[in-house]
Amino acid sequence: MATYAVPEVATPPPVAANEALLVANGDLRQSANEICWAAQAGLEVMLTEAFRAEGVTLKRAHPYNEKLKHGFIHGQRMGMAVFEHIHPDAPLVVAEAVWQYSSHLLAGLQSHRGPILTVANWSGQWPGLVGMLNLNGCLRKAGVKFSTLWSKDFKDDFARHGLRQWIHEKTITHDASHVRAFDAGNVGKAERELGVALARQLRAKKALLGVFDEGCMGMFNAIVEDALMNPAGIYKERLSQSALYAAMREVGEEEARRVKMWLDAKGMKFATGSSEETDLTDAQILDQCRMYIAALRIADEFGCDAIGIQYQQGLKDISPASDLVEGLLNNVDRPPVNSKDRKELYAGEPLPHFNEVDECAGIDALATNRVWTAMGFDPATTLHDVRWGEHYKGPSGTGEPIDEFVWLFQISGAAPASHFVGGYAGAVSERQPPMYFRLGGGTLKGLSKPGEVVWSRVFVEDGRLNVDMGRATALSLPDAETQRRWKEVTPQWPILHARLHGVTQNQFMARHPANHVNVAYAPSAEAADRALAAKAAMFHEMGLKVYLCGVS
Repeated sequence: MATYAVPEVATPPPVAANEALLVANGDLRQSANEICWAAQAGLEVMLTEAFRAEGVTLKRAHPYNEKLKHGFIHGQRMGMAVFEHIHPDAPLVVAEAVWQYSSHLLAGLQSHRGPILTVANWSGQWPGLVGMLNLNGCLRKAGVKFSTLWSKDFKDDFARHGLRQWIHEKTITHDASHVRAFDAGNVGKAERELGVALARQLRAKKALLGVFDEGCMGMFNAIVEDALMNPAGIYKERLSQSALYAAMREVGEEEARRVKMWLDAKGMKFATGSSEETDLTDAQILDQCRMYIAALRIADEFGCDAIGIQYQQGLKDISPASDLVEGLLNNVDRPPVNSKDRKELYAGEPLPHFNEVDECAGIDALATNRVWTAMGFDPATTLHDVRWGEHYKGPSGTGEPIDEFVWLFQISGAAPASHFVGGYAGAVSERQPPMYFRLGGGTLKGLSKPGEVVWSRVFVEDGRLNVDMGRATALSLPDAETQRRWKEVTPQWPILHARLHGVTQNQFMARHPANHVNVAYAPSAEAADRALAAKAAMFHEMGLKVYLCGVS
């Protein structure tokens, strides 16, 4: 009889009654994990006390690392190793006070059988909300059942009730009464016909998304499988960040300076200094101008309709940040760039860029560009992080009273200048924080102007493309309140004060399937309603399952 080395698979011990396990997922970058650890430790103290008040002991499933000075899971292999020692039926809490790479946890969470609760601190300074929303979106795409909760201190009634329900019922019920399925029959004839025609045109004349390396920062939810987008007429051109860097090196200093001079002439400001380690420098800016030119030339070479640059992993180690590039590309009015044979590239139009190669945002930006252009509106669009928000009671920037929850949306570097108060003249480029961006590079920062907005998020769930859509108003707040809020988040990045129509803070948090939300302005409330209708009709005809949030 043959003898084989048959492995024995050990089963971790079950947790005791009235116990739950906690995992803390972090960044891939040591600098971010070390700096942010204090916030995570504070969150875990609050959670431990909240569970104790309900008669449950919350225990860490992995230790603090004295050498690294943090207790985060900081890689996919480490996440797999941690889950080898977690009983698959254990109640599991994923606590997030910071940005995290969802890929570190996916392997373990996909095979976990017990109840899962994702929780985040309600803070502007520490982006746990952003990290948790990304993880939630990844779990929804992967078909993993979970519950979710958020709070400043987990002492409020909302958090206590949710925690109690999860402990006893293994789930949390949130209010989703603001969501309804789109009915094309309720859309005006002109908007329906426009949306349908644009979708059919897209299937006939297909579009290319230029993807400069897929899968930024562990965002599994931001990857759209080809088979899901191809039937709508959208295809990927897989490009390389190394090719982008090589193309940058072919751009001469004179060409790069012309881009910078164009921005100077528009009144844009650059907050520069002399230290490459801590300041934005002229050399960094010129390299970003080279990247802008190179990106347009590569996009033209491959015939791309939109592009996304990953930047974070790989390019960050050899080049300044791509943010200034991204903000410029999304604007109609931007520095002209010629091909090597002197043809102006994408003249008079944006080249939509989807930040962090979020392909869901790329599909959205493509649709926005076509609908807004057909309607004669400014097609500049961007995504923002759902960063934070607070109730505000007081005058608006123009004196009208406000007494409601106001979101702060913030993209991690750049938005199109036409979204800002003052356009380019109201914009400033500041150095990206060294914690994330060792080689610097400037942002395209501004305060988003008051106006009417359509928001949306394309996402993958149940093996298909879906989209949530709604309306918002970008608000003007007094300068003191704006500056206070800016200091609560990342002051180098652009912000938008948003009032969501018909959607409460908790409804939005419970439902939103990502850390990102796409926004585009319309000239008036009536025009925004029509644009929303046409875009919804286009998505519907493209085969997406369309949900309207807070609007009829």
